[in-house]
Amino acid sequence: EVQVVESGGGLVQAGGSLTLSCTASGVTFGDYGIGWFRQAPGKEREGVSCIRISDDIAVYADSVKGRFTISRDNANNTVYLHMNNLKPGDTAVYYCGVMGAPDLVEDLVDYWGQGTQVTVSS
Repeated sequence: EVQVVESGGGLVQAGGSLTLSCTASGVTFGDYGIGWFRQAPGKEREGVSCIRISDDIAVYADSVKGRFTISRDNANNTVYLHMNNLKPGDTAVYYCGVMGAPDLVEDLVDYWGQGTQVTVSS
């Protein structure tokens, strides 16, 4: 059984930082990519960042470039999303997805986590 679990969300002031974690079990970690998506109230889910585990190739949405960094820990089947200089517009539920071909496209996600709330106050 594949399980995807996110953690690390919370409430932070604008300009602050948070690191989200995504741990996947039941899959061969190195065969996949991991993507982070987010959904704000009243908006569609959008891609934030993704990484190909085999070679660290990463993709970022324009809205987070220079502020967010994605990294991986193969030994623990975990991918991190380091979020700096957070803005109120980053407030959303952040979802992690295991995908065969990493790209910021929801349809490529094979397995989803339950989501973790990030709230940025002004």
